[in-house]
Amino acid sequence: MTFGTIATWRMAHDSVVEATKLLESGTNASDALEVAIKQVEDYPFYKSVGYGGLPNAKGILEMDAAFMNGDTFQIGAVAGIVDIKNPISVAKKLSEEKFNSFLVGEGATQYAKDEGFEVKEMLTERAKKIWEKRIEDMKSKQLNPYDGHDTVGVVTLDQMGSMSVGTSSSGLFMKKTGRVGDSPLSGSGFYVDSTIGGAAATGLGEDLMKGILSYEIVRKMSEGLSPQEACDQTVYPFHDLLTKRYGKAGAFSLIAMNKKGEWGVATNVEFTFSVANDTTKPTIFMANRGENQTTSITPITKEWLDAYEKRIKAPIE
Repeated sequence: MTFGTIATWRMAHDSVVEATKLLESGTNASDALEVAIKQVEDYPFYKSVGYGGLPNAKGILEMDAAFMNGDTFQIGAVAGIVDIKNPISVAKKLSEEKFNSFLVGEGATQYAKDEGFEVKEMLTERAKKIWEKRIEDMKSKQLNPYDGHDTVGVVTLDQMGSMSVGTSSSGLFMKKTGRVGDSPLSGSGFYVDSTIGGAAATGLGEDLMKGILSYEIVRKMSEGLSPQEACDQTVYPFHDLLTKRYGKAGAFSLIAMNKKGEWGVATNVEFTFSVANDTTKPTIFMANRGENQTTSITPITKEWLDAYEKRIKAPIE
């Protein structure tokens, strides 16, 4: 039976491995997706998601997450949630609500507490040190405060043909209090329809939300395009249009998978992702923008992977 998972960034690879095992054993798409994203949220060395994520300008870690069921179109989302261990689980729970399915700030945090979700201090000492160092660098070196906006986005397909999509992010490092990017916004940060496929985005939310790229990729797949064709024909024309109209385009990358387990990606920066299906074991790839609005995709090297592991765990001086 067909099944599959695709996720943004190297940080999600171990989660793709776990989700693949679950999907292979018959777990449904929604539960496999939740497990996958929770694993990323729980790892303290990922600076842009969950525990260990980098805080806003005030030193507060505000997190965003969203979940969508491709069978029913049920959506749940949180934005600016604070000190809740797994925002994706709160978003998934909210998707079951007929009303009040997207909560922000204190409302999202209070809902999670009321529903019994685990409360946890999510700002690690390591993340706090990075924040303090950025504050000093801004004063002494006149640096731009903003840095880092890597959302984990995951699309899952189970053996029954059901699909789900989810996102989780601590957002832009040093963002203003209350800032929300594209990650919890339907159509922009994510979209899925089990009869077609799903897509998710990562990158600079302020620019991603200028287009409805995740929805547009799914729409193009509904017209018969492969996931790769849909990604290429959505991302690069929008990048070029945004550059022409707005003067510039921030970094963004999108992933997609259709109901057959076929996948695609497109990006305007160097971008890693992990993918697996019933015929291919979990593999990390590197994507870059290629020629003629296409995407160049190659497996990552051991040297790159070793350097990555060393970099994310390097001491904060």
